[in-house]
Amino acid sequence: MPSVSSLSRASLLFVATLALTGCSEESSADAGTSVDAGSSVDAGSSVDAGSSVDAGSSVDAGTSDAGDGGGDAGTGDAGPVDAGDPSSEDAGSGSPDAGPDVEPWDGGAATLPERTDAKVPAPYSDCAFTLATNASVADCSDLSLFDRASCPADAFNTLESVGHYRLLTQSPSGFILAGYGVSLPFDGSAGTMLGWPLTRQEVGAGAFLVNSTFGAASPSLPARDFVFVGCTRPEPRRVNGCFVQCSDGKVRSKGTFTALRPSWGRGESESSGGLFLRSETRVPLGLPLEVAVAKDHAYVVAARDRSQPGGLAVFDVTTRTSPVLIQRIPAPDTTSWNSVWAEGDALYIASSSGVLIYDISNPAELRYVRAVPDEPLNVHTVHVQGDRLYAMSPSPTGQTLLFDASSPFSPVLLNRVTASGDLGGPHDAFAYQDRLYVSSMSSGYVVFDVANPAQVQELGAYRYNGQDAHTSAVGTFASRTIAFEASEGPGTHLRVLDVTDPANMRLIGEYALRPEYSIHHLILRGTKLYITHYQEGVRVLDVSVPPKPREVAYFNTFLETQPGRGSSLYEGAIGIRVPNDGYVYVVDSHRGLLIFNEP
Repeated sequence: MPSVSSLSRASLLFVATLALTGCSEESSADAGTSVDAGSSVDAGSSVDAGSSVDAGSSVDAGTSDAGDGGGDAGTGDAGPVDAGDPSSEDAGSGSPDAGPDVEPWDGGAATLPERTDAKVPAPYSDCAFTLATNASVADCSDLSLFDRASCPADAFNTLESVGHYRLLTQSPSGFILAGYGVSLPFDGSAGTMLGWPLTRQEVGAGAFLVNSTFGAASPSLPARDFVFVGCTRPEPRRVNGCFVQCSDGKVRSKGTFTALRPSWGRGESESSGGLFLRSETRVPLGLPLEVAVAKDHAYVVAARDRSQPGGLAVFDVTTRTSPVLIQRIPAPDTTSWNSVWAEGDALYIASSSGVLIYDISNPAELRYVRAVPDEPLNVHTVHVQGDRLYAMSPSPTGQTLLFDASSPFSPVLLNRVTASGDLGGPHDAFAYQDRLYVSSMSSGYVVFDVANPAQVQELGAYRYNGQDAHTSAVGTFASRTIAFEASEGPGTHLRVLDVTDPANMRLIGEYALRPEYSIHHLILRGTKLYITHYQEGVRVLDVSVPPKPREVAYFNTFLETQPGRGSSLYEGAIGIRVPNDGYVYVVDSHRGLLIFNEP
């Protein structure tokens, strides 16, 4: 069921899907290579996905992720920290990926070409649906309409009939149309596609064919049939083939697809680089999204799912190896809670009813204070820097709200800011020095001068085709202001931007894993960048030389056979905090609160 906070993004992605925007390519299996991937449209988050949580409907979540509590808003100020910072632990300690010692960065870097998240790949398969687009068709699933002459007869002889698949679809012109999820339950029950039941399911020894009918979403969006027919199996857990989408008796789109069943990528083990799991605790409120940490307590926000209302779970983490659930606050039926930030004695929750403020001076007994602003407003994320509270509202009008939070329980609204050309609204923002870096779902990565909140000025933006700017972290390296920025969706990846001159931001580095799986959030601590990467788990990069980010630690949190897992893009590691207490706090969509040592 899409949360109020996800509807704006869902609508935007749906429009993008209809327009056939975005394109992508498979990346190599080499961890941390320069990007070769991208697809900016994921049908799993749009109205196209139906009302299922498995469709990724309500997990587009998280705060500005810089860390919270204690007045350090997590600016990520690395410096002037560079590779020689003696206060940083050796990022490569104990990691097989650590590599040799790195020379301190002098601030120089070449400007890289922007590949976008929309690179056009070669066709996934030689298989093809033979009728032309807009041709009349009686039965889309008629196998005689698929040209499979090039498909090996024994391609699927050993294919299992169960598992969760992420699918990327590609048009004949080479553009990636959308991402989909197919779930084939391990108990042998009927499968689903983005929450819709499969009407035909022939998966197993000898075949890969799935067919689903999505119900009509509106008069302008009638019911649609999707048929995916496998052709080759280039890897044990990957199927390539061709597909068709039909509605009202006509062929609406067709092309090729690749379907990947999740596993730990690149032959990895569970963990590397000294990132060890200390505890794992279920969150009994719904779908966990984000965590804040303060006063030896962890505050986890969860979204509503099929059986739970969502809300806030409070854990006493005095003993990190044995967190204790001490309080549950269910979200009202009429609202959705999406992210959380702790600062001093105040806890700020982004919700579809504005910013909810709780008094956590006694962490064992939270006290609700009020909501701001004094009007119904969908707030998706919150961020605090010093006495300034920022609230990102993607709908109904797409605004970033600036509050004076010098009185933490009574913030005063100072201004509302909208990026030029913004149609989708802000997802998140990061405050650093006197600038606010806003991740806008349609306007790109936008920088504002907020030194005078009454006269906020837009200084520049970094934009690219198919963008969905989602999260960032900013710091100073070798006297340069560097932003680590990522979109959300299949094929999205990490960009390293020199934003010293916001009017002329430059791409100077990249990091990418498999294109089927997305980054969710980033936290910069000194010269380490922490990433929650959904099915790719938790990643830790040494960014002491920003143009060349190096992966030095990881933990694979995703377990395909865990009860409740699905095929949504938004499965796995999602929320994260690194509050400088020696631990890393991660929220996994199904495993709950995970606490690691800080590597």
